[in-house]
Amino acid sequence: MYKSIFRRAAVLIVAWIILLGVLSLRGFFSNFSVLPPRLIFALLPPLFGVVLFVRSRAGKQFLQHVQPQWLIYLQSFRILVEIGLWLFVRDGLLPVQLSFEGRNFDILTGVFAFPVGYFCFVKRSWPPTVALLYNIAGLAMLVNAVTISALSMPTPGRVFHNAPDSSLLTGFPLIYLPGVLIPLAYTLHILSLRQWRRGQKYHYAINQQS
Repeated sequence: MYKSIFRRAAVLIVAWIILLGVLSLRGFFSNFSVLPPRLIFALLPPLFGVVLFVRSRAGKQFLQHVQPQWLIYLQSFRILVEIGLWLFVRDGLLPVQLSFEGRNFDILTGVFAFPVGYFCFVKRSWPPTVALLYNIAGLAMLVNAVTISALSMPTPGRVFHNAPDSSLLTGFPLIYLPGVLIPLAYTLHILSLRQWRRGQKYHYAINQQS
């Protein structure tokens, strides 16, 4: 079953990566004269796939067997993403508000990934509620980062007018940040939250029987 799931997921991911690359090279996402901004077409399609997956039979079976700490451990990749953004800011290619020196604090999600996963699900010295709060906070910081990026683009709704703007994220290869890495982050949060909810229902049922 898992080989089939991973095979299908791999095919979809590769196809998505190729599509994003082709569209970005053709300037599809860099057209800021239309509303809504076309970058939304890089951010949202994976979300629909994730929602369908977690509600499917295969998704439920997957969540029953995957170790919960790994859904959180993997969020540590956001440390590297934020360091990369910071380097682009230092080189004057992206606005300062997109880094942890400005208004983007998403690096904290990566920093706390291993402590939360380890102490909640391996040592079990922290209650599972901490993992719940971690996922909610991580999603909130993700939304904050996306919002700041959108408000820094050269659109009629631009709020942050300091130079440079964030249009670099719509080109190749940085399109993979909003098109792949951000979906990866919210996918891990959604899976972890779904697993947490299923665990709470299970414990509730056990308590009712006893």
